[in-house]
Amino acid sequence: MTPSPSGRQLSRRNLLSLGLGTAAAGLLAGCAVPGSTNVNKAAVIPAAGGDTVQITYWAWLKDLQKVCDVWNAKNPRIQVTANWIPGGNSGGYQKMYSALAAGGGPDIGQVELRQIPEFMLANGLVDLARYGAKQYQSKYDEAAWAQVEFVDGVYGIPQDTGPMGFYYQTAILEQAGGEPPATWDEWKVLADKVRKTGKQNYLEVFPVADASPFAAYAQQAGARWFTTDGDEWVVDMTDDATLRVAEFFDGCIDDGLVDTSAGAYSPGWYAACANGRIAAVTSASWGDALIESIQGGEGKWKVAPMQKWDASGFGSSAIGGSSAAVLANAKHPAEALEFITWMTTSKEGIDAMIKYCGIGWSPARDYIGAQREQPSEWFSGQNYNEEVFVPAAKEQNIEWSWSPVTQSAFTSLQNQFRRKLTGGLKLTDAVELAQREIVQSFKDKGLSVRTAR
Repeated sequence: MTPSPSGRQLSRRNLLSLGLGTAAAGLLAGCAVPGSTNVNKAAVIPAAGGDTVQITYWAWLKDLQKVCDVWNAKNPRIQVTANWIPGGNSGGYQKMYSALAAGGGPDIGQVELRQIPEFMLANGLVDLARYGAKQYQSKYDEAAWAQVEFVDGVYGIPQDTGPMGFYYQTAILEQAGGEPPATWDEWKVLADKVRKTGKQNYLEVFPVADASPFAAYAQQAGARWFTTDGDEWVVDMTDDATLRVAEFFDGCIDDGLVDTSAGAYSPGWYAACANGRIAAVTSASWGDALIESIQGGEGKWKVAPMQKWDASGFGSSAIGGSSAAVLANAKHPAEALEFITWMTTSKEGIDAMIKYCGIGWSPARDYIGAQREQPSEWFSGQNYNEEVFVPAAKEQNIEWSWSPVTQSAFTSLQNQFRRKLTGGLKLTDAVELAQREIVQSFKDKGLSVRTAR
């Protein structure tokens, strides 16, 4: 299923509600305001010509400077310095907003794909379309590019993404008499078979304290939680697709088919996987590195395509992913764009990002990295990146959009999902209650909003 992206109507104008001034719109919870000037209404900053320029890049990627050094050695005209910051919501974003408000900050910042609309609302990002970014669009996976392009502009360059697959322990599935599921209905049957192999044995976990997987499952089912109608936001979290996913996992929890005690990649989860009590995890491509931390797991795991909601539905979904965004006070946006497109599309840049930074899935359409073209001894000799994640990156819901209240939306969902365990609240009701809180979050930011139904 590959829908047309024509429904993506989010733009800077849409982000502001009717008559809302820029400074007022930037009053985001916990965020400083870069000021009332929209950099994208100012004149384009010309390239520096023959002069050497210094570019700064704030990110939480490890050893990013080593990637910059590869570039610097061959590009004396544009020299890039990487500065480490905490992960986005752990302090990195506040550091960026504070710097922007003070009239400074880096040329480039690592911004998660789901956070781009919030930065746009705060006038924090340069529209890279004004500097020729659209000429690079064909170099990126369509789903990755869809998360940075908003009708009239490009507000970041995809840096890494997270197409999803089904990781599983081969011996446990064989013991249960099952095989990797093609659909979620088959997944449920398999979950029941695994439960029958032992009182503590589960196919997977369902984390009530992390809404990311649920959002990914809804996205795969065809949901579109956030859209715009003119200058009004439309929130639609009680659509058929989302309620289908909620009802499905309501049943799985009620029937005791999933472990709700801990999320994937938690200490308890690692111990359960090592002891053969957790058989699988539906997760993003970057999960491979985390799964390789399971004690004694080498040669016991393989990867299959993500199970679909129905035969004609989306083949995959996504969790996570970041952009390299040019921030509003950048002195050299043209040169910054030159560097970040090299970093994310050239073989040299991609290989360096994988080697030194351990990035998630490369968003480049034609190159996944030399390291990922090889079979993996850890994953039973399988060439899973090319077999599973190359097609997965092309089988996603490209009409999915995030909003300026993504973080509070996740908090609301998680708070309501916990009530499933503490008070028996249905997930279908939890989604509806969370939607009410999310609508209020829009209103608290001064944005015009309504529900779809």
